[in-house]
Amino acid sequence: MTLFKLILFVLASGLIAATALGLWTHSRDRSQAERVWAALEAAREAEPPRYDPSMVEGLPEVAQRYFARTIEPGTPLHRVVRLEMVGSFIMNGNEMPMRARQILAPPARGFVWQADIGTGLIRFGGSDGYHRADGQEESWTKFWLHGLVPLARIGGTEDHARAAATRVLLEAVWAPASLLPQFGADWEQTGPDSAEIRFANIQAIEPMQISIDAEGNLTEVWALRWSDANPEKTYRLQPFGGRMLEMARHQGFLIPSRVELGNMWGKPDYAPFFLATITSAEF
Repeated sequence: MTLFKLILFVLASGLIAATALGLWTHSRDRSQAERVWAALEAAREAEPPRYDPSMVEGLPEVAQRYFARTIEPGTPLHRVVRLEMVGSFIMNGNEMPMRARQILAPPARGFVWQADIGTGLIRFGGSDGYHRADGQEESWTKFWLHGLVPLARIGGTEDHARAAATRVLLEAVWAPASLLPQFGADWEQTGPDSAEIRFANIQAIEPMQISIDAEGNLTEVWALRWSDANPEKTYRLQPFGGRMLEMARHQGFLIPSRVELGNMWGKPDYAPFFLATITSAEF
């Protein structure tokens, strides 16, 4: 074998090995998302209690207004929801089309968000996830370009899990039953149309803040989130949240159907990067 052929053989062998390793790793990433999705599906109660307005008697006025608008009497109080959505994902100033599905079990059990983002050569997919069970946490952000080239494979750290846990808390607005006091939510009215919501069984993350309008429609949600989405790439508490632009009713729940979310909510450098319209919600 000539030297040239040997070099070609070595290069080809390396390429085949790298491709095989990438496919194997991508398969493991998908398996992790599928495993956690199945665990959250299994957490769904077959026969949950049904909503009665007496459940919120004694809560602050803003909470009673929210629930009067958000949950119809007699609605089964499911706290696991499956969502489908379309919209845009903004990265480095570039707005890209996004299509995703998600399972969510707030306020702290977990979520899996599986998305396809971009078009043409710049098209990537993968998932974000978080799962807390038996005192253990796992979290990840894993995305691949065309299923072959890893773009992001992070997670498995306390910092990442803490940030992901805040996301689950904030997204509880898509599963309103989880915000009832019967499931551990503690409401404190902070203004005529605003409230702070804490959960006694959730430690080390900041409470969520919400604002509603005169009718009880949700208008804003945010929290101080442990994040490294800053120029210094240093984990610290900073506001994350956004606006609820439209609402829609699904199976007795009124939930945000069009949202805008981003880092540094309420600050001059607020930068929304997630624009989504919910096309399906199943409880």
